[in-house]
Amino acid sequence: MVGSATLGAEIAAARLMAPFFGASTIVWANTIAVVLVALSVGYWFGGRMADRRPELRSLCMLVLVAALGLALVPIVAQPFLTLGVKAFDDVSLGAGFGSLLGVLVLVALPVLMLGAVSPWAIRLKLERIEASGETAGRMYAISTVGSLVGTFASALLLIPLVGTQRTFLTFALVLAVVAALGLGRRWALAPLGVAALLALPIGTVKAAEEGRVIHETDTEYQYARVIERDGERTLELNEGQAVHSLYHRGTVLTGGYWDGFLVAPFAVRADAPRRVAILGFAGGTTARAYERYFPRTLIDGVEIDGELFDIGHRYFGLSRRPQLREHAQDARPFLRATDGRYDVIYLDTYRQPYIPFYLATREFFELARDRLAPGGSIVINVGHPEGNDDLERVLSATMGAAFRHVARDPIEPTNTLLIGAQAPIARAGLQRAAAGLPAALRPLALASAARLARGLRGGSVYTDDRAPVEWLVDKSIVEYAANGGG
Repeated sequence: MVGSATLGAEIAAARLMAPFFGASTIVWANTIAVVLVALSVGYWFGGRMADRRPELRSLCMLVLVAALGLALVPIVAQPFLTLGVKAFDDVSLGAGFGSLLGVLVLVALPVLMLGAVSPWAIRLKLERIEASGETAGRMYAISTVGSLVGTFASALLLIPLVGTQRTFLTFALVLAVVAALGLGRRWALAPLGVAALLALPIGTVKAAEEGRVIHETDTEYQYARVIERDGERTLELNEGQAVHSLYHRGTVLTGGYWDGFLVAPFAVRADAPRRVAILGFAGGTTARAYERYFPRTLIDGVEIDGELFDIGHRYFGLSRRPQLREHAQDARPFLRATDGRYDVIYLDTYRQPYIPFYLATREFFELARDRLAPGGSIVINVGHPEGNDDLERVLSATMGAAFRHVARDPIEPTNTLLIGAQAPIARAGLQRAAAGLPAALRPLALASAARLARGLRGGSVYTDDRAPVEWLVDKSIVEYAANGGG
């Protein structure tokens, strides 16, 4: 059971970090690294203690303390990680540093104690020196099988069914029961206390600084919540540093970069797109606007997290209509498998703090180019710290390796729209097209035309083999902080 709890806690810890710091490769690396270091120290500590106190009672006491430590994780995580996010916002050290500290403080000590169990148990089972190899091999085999059980139980059963916080409590309860059996009846209150924690309501994972949380859930992929304030609804995912969908009653326009998506393609084409793909669909903000202004356009909405489609229909005014087809798939596999050809491909997956590296490479943009109809374009939203254009330069260069023309529309201080196409991207074309657009979109098109410029130069071309986006984003955040946040 110790092996199960160790790997189960590792999976749950990464999941616990996601609402606050995201679920990038760096966050996972921090989680794995802390667990491995804690286990290594635990092995050493367990070996020493096994020689000093080779008794079952002491081992069971250690397991009980580890169980109580795991039970405390979901109780202290919310206030501690909230402070960590605040430091992340104020000091801008990067989610990598914040998640490292979070895993270190929350789970390192319980995992260290669990790591001490294996050498201690081997010492207790060792009856004669001639059988030491067989005994050690058997114990490590049992531990490894337990680790596999813990991995699949947490990822496939506990987290989807009971949530991240109760996953910690479930493993803690099992450990407490095992330890109490070895310690005697009077220790039965320990697992009963952990069981009582399971009965408590979990409550909000992250409190909203402004507005009211009207929906929150742990999906298969991430933490999602909907916040309502003054008639406006926003969708936040994972770290909550960015808004992924926006809803205003009475209008489909947002006053944000989503509005730019509606007019950017007209810098390449004169007529309304007949078919578009929205990669990174979230709650359907762009699709909802298309329904209003371009109702005949066929839309393939692609979102890796299928539960976000339901959130869009329930909270963001997204309608069910034949022109919209929903695909619960990852963006790149979808593009690879589809036989469709699109007038526009929208990519809205570049959100802070980290972005999927495989959607920021030359190979991906070549794939997107091959899925465009003649005269088609790709429009991507690039989120970045205010005043920092490192990520934009890299993406401009990488898009330029696949497309003849790349242009930029710095639509917001922290968001730039990049347009890639084989045909020329013309400010004059967008100005001419404005006259034929719906009245509400004409000023948006003229404003976009005024901002439109050639893509920035000086960036590296990222490939599937080398795309260090996490380092680039962390570097930009630290530089932003060093410059006083501006």
